[in-house]
Amino acid sequence: MTTTDRCATLAAPPHERGSPGYRRLGVALWLSGVATFVLVYGVQGLMPALSAEFGVGSSTASLVLSATTGTLALAVLPLSAVTEAWGRARVMTWALAVSVLLALLTPLAPTFEALVAVRALQGVSLAALPALSMAHLTHEVTGRHLGGAVGLLIAGNTLGGLSGRLLASWVAELGGWRAGLAAVGGLSVLATVAFRLLLPPPTAGTPPRTRLRDLGGPLRRHLTDPGLLCLFGMAFLLMGAFVTVYNYLGFRLLAAPFSLPGTQVGLVFLGYLAGSWASTRAGRLGDRFGRRPVLWSATLLALAGVWVTVPDVLGSVLAGLLMITVGFFGAHSVASSWVGRRSRLLPGAVPAQAASLYLVGYYAGSSIGGAVGGIAFDHGGWPALAGYVSGLLLAALALALVLRRVGAAADHS
Repeated sequence: MTTTDRCATLAAPPHERGSPGYRRLGVALWLSGVATFVLVYGVQGLMPALSAEFGVGSSTASLVLSATTGTLALAVLPLSAVTEAWGRARVMTWALAVSVLLALLTPLAPTFEALVAVRALQGVSLAALPALSMAHLTHEVTGRHLGGAVGLLIAGNTLGGLSGRLLASWVAELGGWRAGLAAVGGLSVLATVAFRLLLPPPTAGTPPRTRLRDLGGPLRRHLTDPGLLCLFGMAFLLMGAFVTVYNYLGFRLLAAPFSLPGTQVGLVFLGYLAGSWASTRAGRLGDRFGRRPVLWSATLLALAGVWVTVPDVLGSVLAGLLMITVGFFGAHSVASSWVGRRSRLLPGAVPAQAASLYLVGYYAGSSIGGAVGGIAFDHGGWPALAGYVSGLLLAALALALVLRRVGAAADHS
């Protein structure tokens, strides 16, 4: 496989839905999404334990996540552009392998600062993976089936986020946060090995080597296209809203009037199962009925869900969380596949770089948006957090509506 990945010059036909190659590719990249989100977001359920262990506030405890997503956001564009010519399959494998090794070191961190430092290095090691995964799908799957394929990749993200959070929370309840982080590392090892074994040989040729100074022209093309700018902004706003809710909901449920035990608080992450369904469903609905109405509907659903969580009634909180999760992953699935389609049809655009810019917004939203949300929560509790998240979602909805006025052939592909 590595020889093919390095030397292929003639492109084979891309995979059609239902073909063996499509199934193997879909499962392999689904596993890469599982591994990535296990590694990035497995710590989210441990934030209350880390806050208690190291004597830091909730917004400071969130640095174990913000450090990873922040360095990932900074490194994703240059690394994904330069490393694509090394072979997407090879780079994705190495990115996961190095990240897994770092994950196995996190339980040994002697201080909170050391833990944050290792988590920051994980962000750098993972930086090329998400953009290359999207770019790989763009080149390997036929255009009319791309939305569903991206939805499957994002479904892997949701399952990874769910399994990492649940596993870490449950194991930490029995053996402490270090045991929780060790369990996350073990799960990511299994997902990485399965990914490499299943990934089929690429059908597209390896792109020419890119130098950092060569990024300027395509970068300007992406950043001057109004449709892509709207989608990049939506990535920031949607992810900032979503990660804020999940970062601090555990603190709320552990405190009065809920006072739930840690194992029960960890169960709220089961809402990610709805996100897994929503991502694949939204991608296919967008392929069939158009991306704009699906994008608007999903964003409105998340906005409504925020205010359903406000009353101190557990059933209401869980129902609202489900609405937020379905809305977020539905909107994210549509927006991310839209970036691939639009960039592929824009003269001078590079799909891998467009995907990288989308992920810059996505992970910057997780890092910056989640940190600012912690300040809102520390100062005004859940009502203040709900107001902050609503502001982000309203801004995302405004950008989604602007897309209606962006007339380009790529929007109708």
